[in-house]
Amino acid sequence: MKIILARFIAILLLVIPGLAATYGFVLMKDALFNYFSAHGDTNLAPDFGWLGFSIGFVLFAAGIVFIGGWTFYRDRKRNYVAPRFKKKRVRPQ
Repeated sequence: MKIILARFIAILLLVIPGLAATYGFVLMKDALFNYFSAHGDTNLAPDFGWLGFSIGFVLFAAGIVFIGGWTFYRDRKRNYVAPRFKKKRVRPQ
C-alpha cells in the first residue's frame, strides 16, 4: 500500500506542473486571440492583455522547466544522457 501511495504522489508531482503549463498556454493563446480579433471591430481600439499573457508565460515556463528538469535528472541518474551532461568525476590525486 505504501508504494502505491508513493507512486500516486509522484504522478501528481508531474501532473500539477503539466496542468499549470497547459493553463498558461491557454492564457497566452486567449490574450493573442482577443488582441487579433479586436482588429476586426471598428468600434474598439485593440488593446493587448499584458497581464494575462505575462501570467500565462510564467505558468507555462515554470511547468515546462519543472518537467524538463525532472526528466533530465531521471535520465542523468539512469545514465541515458550524452557524455557532456554526465556528472564530472573527481580524480584522486
